[in-house]
Amino acid sequence: MKKATIIFNPRAGQLNMADKVEPVAAFWRSKGWRVNLWPTEAPGHATTLARRAADAGEHLVLAAGGDGTMGQVANGLAHSETIMAPLPVGTSNALARELKLPRPQLLDSNAPLEASEALLAGRVQLVDLNLVRNQTSASYALLWTGIGADGFLVQQIEPRPTWSKRLGPIGYSIQMLSVLHRLPAMRAVVQVDDRTIEDDLLLIVISTTRLYAGGLIALSSGALIDDGAFEVSLFSADEMAKRAGPPRVGLMARYLTEVQLNLQDGDPGMTSLTGNRVIIETHPKMPCQTDGEWAGYTPLTCQLTPGALRLLVPSSAPESLFGKPGTPLADLY
Repeated sequence: MKKATIIFNPRAGQLNMADKVEPVAAFWRSKGWRVNLWPTEAPGHATTLARRAADAGEHLVLAAGGDGTMGQVANGLAHSETIMAPLPVGTSNALARELKLPRPQLLDSNAPLEASEALLAGRVQLVDLNLVRNQTSASYALLWTGIGADGFLVQQIEPRPTWSKRLGPIGYSIQMLSVLHRLPAMRAVVQVDDRTIEDDLLLIVISTTRLYAGGLIALSSGALIDDGAFEVSLFSADEMAKRAGPPRVGLMARYLTEVQLNLQDGDPGMTSLTGNRVIIETHPKMPCQTDGEWAGYTPLTCQLTPGALRLLVPSSAPESLFGKPGTPLADLY
């Protein structure tokens, strides 16, 4: 029998999306799958549940939530034969945007079922993960690791209150503007393979994908998620950024706007590198995030782990995201 487990975050989403999980289970059962439903109960619980599913020989785990839940499930399934299927029901769905999966919309509550249909007809790809080590822990990042501005934001505002989740990106922006002016200055030494850069930085992002900031920013337009390399983005803090207050917020907004408009090549404040090992030290120690969740402090090391996760993607996923061919799910189960 084809065996699947749905791991879902009951608090995910702008709306109450937990009631959408049972119809998804019914859909997969109608296609011949035996389906378990496992809700998460605390931060990090999705990783424990995913590892349990892999140990039990589950063929497929549907990760129902936002990017944080999917990152946790990827941790539990890394280096196993169990396939991860992303089922977006969260407020931050960068991976779903990347793969062109249907996402929850205010006027379209059927998105989880539509995503399930797309996944059932999809293919399995081996994708890279980022093994992130700091002085106290080691875990995998599925999408990105951020140090500086975004790590500080995650530390300050997560877990987000219900009102912010329900407002989606607007709620996040309100919270962001309320705390970003307190961002401390950061002196960083960043080693990417055999190249070292020392600078005053606002933000460092180590990514295995193209989209960033909930999928709203195309940080790297040509990245492949199975090419065995990171995309490393450095955002410099100029004299304006070193001052406290709104100018720092304005500089970050300028950078992200230029990235979105593909104008970053003309800005000396932004540096893009590729590599498969990144070592970061900062003064002072700075908070970090992986896949939008708190991940401790610097110093840290990121090691690219090629092909560590079996990811189910819909047929709509751009083939340009991958350098290697996938295998149709129907050929496996």
